[in-house]
Amino acid sequence: MFNDAVRAREDARAEGKPFPKAAELSKQLITQAKQTKARSWLGEVSAVVLQQSLRDAEAAYRNFFASLKGERKGPKLGAPRFKSRKDNLQSVRFTANARWNITGSGRLNLPKIGAVKVKWSRTLPATPSSVTVVKDAAGRYFASFVLDTDPAADAARMAATDRTIGIDLGLTHFAVLSDGTKIDSPRFLRRAEKKLKKAHKELSRKQKGSKNRVKARLRVARAHARVADARREFHHQLSTKLISENQGIAVEDLSVKALARTRLAKSVHDAGWASFLNMLQYKAERYGRTLVRIDRFEPTSQTCSTCGAVDGPKPLNVREWTCSACGTVHDRDHNAAINVKQAAGLAVSACGAPVRPEAIPAQREETGSHGFPTGNRAA
Repeated sequence: MFNDAVRAREDARAEGKPFPKAAELSKQLITQAKQTKARSWLGEVSAVVLQQSLRDAEAAYRNFFASLKGERKGPKLGAPRFKSRKDNLQSVRFTANARWNITGSGRLNLPKIGAVKVKWSRTLPATPSSVTVVKDAAGRYFASFVLDTDPAADAARMAATDRTIGIDLGLTHFAVLSDGTKIDSPRFLRRAEKKLKKAHKELSRKQKGSKNRVKARLRVARAHARVADARREFHHQLSTKLISENQGIAVEDLSVKALARTRLAKSVHDAGWASFLNMLQYKAERYGRTLVRIDRFEPTSQTCSTCGAVDGPKPLNVREWTCSACGTVHDRDHNAAINVKQAAGLAVSACGAPVRPEAIPAQREETGSHGFPTGNRAA
């Protein structure tokens, strides 16, 4: 259905005609197509699913045109492309109009599919408005629900605290906190490289189009899925812990895309900084915390957190250094975490609400050290 909508609009563009409206596409590609012999099988699935595919195509064109006009933030988007049945990620969405429901025995009852056994990860806090069933590259199915929650109730789940923290992300340690805590980098991809190499080698030896190749591809996908799942679980646990213990959190606004083009690309991707920072962002908003991103060009690795003297850039192999101004010996990563916190100007008011003083510079009273040079994030 998505491909039909893209084809209809591309044909109209080639002929110099205006794009067909969504209602016109729905009538032509769903209602009328079901009555033909070639597309009679469209009646075997819920009509709501077909309508959602048309809406997805419409949203894709809307985002494309907004990107062309500069109205959409982020990188430029290309025109919608045809999807393939061989795509690794497949999904289908059921809205409330589809009349799906959760049975008393805990099964998910989907229209024209029936009751599906579900292994629930948690109980739903409210009545969902839609459900999306996703099949990933490893052949696993997931049900994702959309529902409204009470922001006040979410914020009340975590008690207010007067603690604030600065975080310096790196590769030697995944994160070093301004209080001196060092969190080791699990390096999930590096640890699984031997198994992944073996699985890819077996896949390369299978004949294309054979059933054995399909089985080998699934083994590769499942091996990668285990790595991704472990990394995601680590990010969730750490981000939730930091959000629950601190009212204000300061991090550097890293350019992960730029770092992924360096010789440290594999390690940068393995760390998954962007995913971790996104988790911190949405959890801070949900639970009433403050997350401050300082400029990536702030010289946190070059500045003494005790006296504020800027001691110049240092190569990545320098893990400790002595301030030339005050003589303080710094651990590079710890010093950077302290500087990140001070650069954010985080403070906590008497009522526990985080505030950011703009006119008064942060006082440098702690000792410590920095992680990696700001321009080339890789310690």
